[in-house]
Amino acid sequence: MTRSVHIVNGPNLNLLGQREPHIYGHETLNDIHSACSTRASELGLELFFEQSNDEGRLVDLVQAAGAQGLGLILNAGAYTHTSIALMDALKSLSCPIIEVHISNIFARESFRHHSYISPVATGVLCGFGSRGYIMALDAIHALTEKGE
Repeated sequence: MTRSVHIVNGPNLNLLGQREPHIYGHETLNDIHSACSTRASELGLELFFEQSNDEGRLVDLVQAAGAQGLGLILNAGAYTHTSIALMDALKSLSCPIIEVHISNIFARESFRHHSYISPVATGVLCGFGSRGYIMALDAIHALTEKGE
């Protein structure tokens, strides 16, 4: 297995920095990608960073992560709360899966409190802003370095 980590971002995350900055902050997805690339390099990991607004494309990216990667970090955006297809794809993975949300989904509207991703994820990070992505990289590195 390669030392690659896949970060997959769902719908509307391409609008970070523009969309609801009072909730998601002013950083763009490119800013997050840059910070993650730096951290992955420090950890000796190869990084694949993708975003799609299409549910089917996200399923393809999850499947690729399982076939090629050491771990998956997934911010499924709104598909977190609706996509059984993503949940089913995640069930096929044997690598660590970290679910990430920039905002604290439990402090928001009640429909955001349910996740189809959480039951199949190794761990969940929410409410830490973009730092959650770095925390997720550190978690995957720690889990895989220890052979857990």
